[in-house]
Amino acid sequence: MIGALIAPSPTSAIHYSATKCINRHRSHGWLMPWGLNRCHQVKSFDEPLAKTLDANDIVFAVHVPLPNMEMSPWFQYVLAVLQFDIAFKMINQIEEDVIITIDAGIAYRDNGMSEWTTQFHSVEQRPLRCMLGVPKTYENEGRFYQCDPIPFMELGTVAHKYFLINLRLPVNDTMNVGIGEIKDIHMVGIHQNGGFTKVWISLKTVFSPWTLVATAWYWYRISLMRRPPVLLEKVILALGVSMTFLNVPVEWLSLGFEWTWMLLFEDVQQGIFYATLFCFWVIFCGEHLMDQSQRNRLSAYWWQVGIVVFGSSVLLIFDLSERGVHLTNPFYSVWASDIGTKVSFTFIIVAGLSVCLYFLSLCHMVRCVFRNIGWKVQQLPAMPEARRLCYKGIIFRFKFLMLVTLACAAMTIIFFILNQVSEGHWHWGDFTLQVDSAFLTGIYGMWNLYVFTIIFLYAPSHKHNRHRSGDCPPTGVIEEPESQETQLTCGEQGPTETYRMTGKLHVFYSSIIQRIVSWLHSEEKLIWCRKPERPARINASLPASVMHRWTMLTNHALRSTPSS
Repeated sequence: MIGALIAPSPTSAIHYSATKCINRHRSHGWLMPWGLNRCHQVKSFDEPLAKTLDANDIVFAVHVPLPNMEMSPWFQYVLAVLQFDIAFKMINQIEEDVIITIDAGIAYRDNGMSEWTTQFHSVEQRPLRCMLGVPKTYENEGRFYQCDPIPFMELGTVAHKYFLINLRLPVNDTMNVGIGEIKDIHMVGIHQNGGFTKVWISLKTVFSPWTLVATAWYWYRISLMRRPPVLLEKVILALGVSMTFLNVPVEWLSLGFEWTWMLLFEDVQQGIFYATLFCFWVIFCGEHLMDQSQRNRLSAYWWQVGIVVFGSSVLLIFDLSERGVHLTNPFYSVWASDIGTKVSFTFIIVAGLSVCLYFLSLCHMVRCVFRNIGWKVQQLPAMPEARRLCYKGIIFRFKFLMLVTLACAAMTIIFFILNQVSEGHWHWGDFTLQVDSAFLTGIYGMWNLYVFTIIFLYAPSHKHNRHRSGDCPPTGVIEEPESQETQLTCGEQGPTETYRMTGKLHVFYSSIIQRIVSWLHSEEKLIWCRKPERPARINASLPASVMHRWTMLTNHALRSTPSS
């Protein structure tokens, strides 16, 4: 709701037209497209003045932002892509698989009167992919090619108010030959909206202490128990730590410091959380598969966890190969070559297929859990009504939690795929995909609520004796006891909330129930010989709750005793 009602669109795209400045002396100074110190420029290459110039005398200048506007640290980052307007000429056509060389530089300043300070400079090469929609004849000369956008620049911080970009297309016998007749260059600048950044940082600021306190509280409850934590409790702790790490609002500091590594740091945050969350879901479902013989051992999930760790490592390497280089050269791009483009496409496609297969595998595990629960539910009709209702409640809560887990997994995987596609849509040029603010903030809020719910429900209970006098002792309806779980379930402080939610309290209560039943059978004759008024006299001196439980146990013994 916050993203839908308050936050604006996550990003904005601003279109800039490069100004064609004349630099006859080919100096290395910065040329301004407008203002008091604007450069000597030509509006079109068809002007008589332009025909006297050499291609190396032209510098394309772009000022970011537009006149009478300022950039802000709230924008967080700036991406830029180039679009070339190239006219078709029979004697100057675009060759196949041509590479265009760009001599690019960027400078900054914080007021309109100061000198420009050089920030980055580099000479880059990009593939020029264009096609002409009409036959290549003399009648169609002057028509423009349809060219794919060219990835140009990615700044990981917006710490200054004004930026100036100067582009040169150096020409010699081997450089920029066969690129056609360039008429104009347009640049699209993409930055994060300041309003969305404020909402996003506010959410992280609110959720960060919440998850930190919840994680610390959860580990405190675990440390109170004399037994060591089980595997599920350890992975829940890891999930809470990764969620807390994701919630750290480092963006507040980026507003005052020029940190170019913020985009890389955010990717590392998300990658750690993705890996932990995917591993948690596998272990969470696996620990509740009642037909598994080995539990509480990470080695039982070696191949699932191994695949998640391997996939996360591959994506981290892919991310470091581009955004890691951007720390020193924002003009670098892995999409600059055909090999890099193919590798990038391969990474994205493999990542999408992997998470889809992971989701199908997770659905299969959830189905197995529901199937095993269904087998145990068949024991419910043979139980007394009070216990049957209690078991139905426990099973309903557990099924609901599993369905919430599945829904959270589906939304997370959809978000992951859309995030990968939206980062590459400017490189592909086939379509434009915008992820709405409501979806981004909704997914982020869902993660926090889900992690908090898991921590709350699976924390050891502080009510150590609340089940000892109850009418609903959860037994082996959910699963059969195991020798290892006997120790890990009960501990020395009573049952935990974890095993209460999953129904793993058979061991804790079975001994108590068996002793009561055996005692009732041993006192069978005494019970049959009692007069109706004696229980009333005895119970009259007892509290109402004790009298009620004594009556239930007596009736249970009478029903379970065969008539002679």
